[in-house]
Amino acid sequence: MQSLGKSGSSSFARMVMKEGVPELPLSALKSSFPVLGNPFNINRAVSLTEDQFRFGFTNAVSEQEAKELYAKYAIPAPGRPLFQAATATFNPNSATKVNVDNATRGPLLLIAGSADNTVPTVLVKSALKVYHKSSAVTEYKEFAGRGHSLTIDSGWRELAEYILNWLRSKGL
Repeated sequence: MQSLGKSGSSSFARMVMKEGVPELPLSALKSSFPVLGNPFNINRAVSLTEDQFRFGFTNAVSEQEAKELYAKYAIPAPGRPLFQAATATFNPNSATKVNVDNATRGPLLLIAGSADNTVPTVLVKSALKVYHKSSAVTEYKEFAGRGHSLTIDSGWRELAEYILNWLRSKGL
């Protein structure tokens, strides 16, 4: 909705590398390598091994919970969005392009997990800098010790409660 200039509230639990966010930590490269490592994956659905899922998603939870989350949530996913995100900085017509200057958009909450290997905090903080060009409300919240699975793991309620309270504080 944001890229279409629509108003409304948005809570992005995840930020992928987008236009204007050039930092790319090694952990993010390692997390994306199972997809980006093969250019033919752009037109394929790609499955992660349990070890790849563990590194990219469930590194901040117990081994037992990681196995349960893999069994429940690991499915083949399209490679194209990762290729689009990875090349966004170099493509002025990127499919991931967002109008970050839109002052009429709703409040935006950027959320990060301090232990996230897939979208490390440096990427989310870079996005925050880019979005601050807009006069619309843009805020950042980092959850200590949480990884990329923060929306689906056993600590999801902490995240949900924070978001609900944040939305209420914005009158939404």
